[in-house]
Amino acid sequence: MFRGVNTISLDTKGRISFPVRYRDRLHACCEGRLVITIDPDRCLLVYPVPVWEELEKKLASLPNLHPQTRRLQRMLIGHATECELDGHNRILLAAPLREFAAIEKHVVLIGQGQKFELWDERLWSENREKWLTGGGDEAPLSSELESLSL
Repeated sequence: MFRGVNTISLDTKGRISFPVRYRDRLHACCEGRLVITIDPDRCLLVYPVPVWEELEKKLASLPNLHPQTRRLQRMLIGHATECELDGHNRILLAAPLREFAAIEKHVVLIGQGQKFELWDERLWSENREKWLTGGGDEAPLSSELESLSL
């Protein structure tokens, strides 16, 4: 499980270095092989390859005559980019992915259990503030969330 918030700087070639606390787990669970794709919230999702492959199978098996399903498949599968940790535990963020997420120099890596979210630091701060104040979240809770206790 990947947990925690980490602030990272992008180098001049568009690479990020994974924090030390995740490196052993990434090498153990996926030999440093990752898949990066886009998220509708304008961040990037970073999956270990085995986790991504399970999700990709589920997405691909959905009935694609439904417009929402096709949009989700196009976004997630269509933008999926494989990468591998280099000898310095860095990954290159492809330019189209950086552009989509408005990632410039400072990024925030958020552990989300089996995956990471990667945000431009400014967008992360703006969204976090909005989420903390309840802004833009008028949708009712799903039944799964209603039964959750924190």
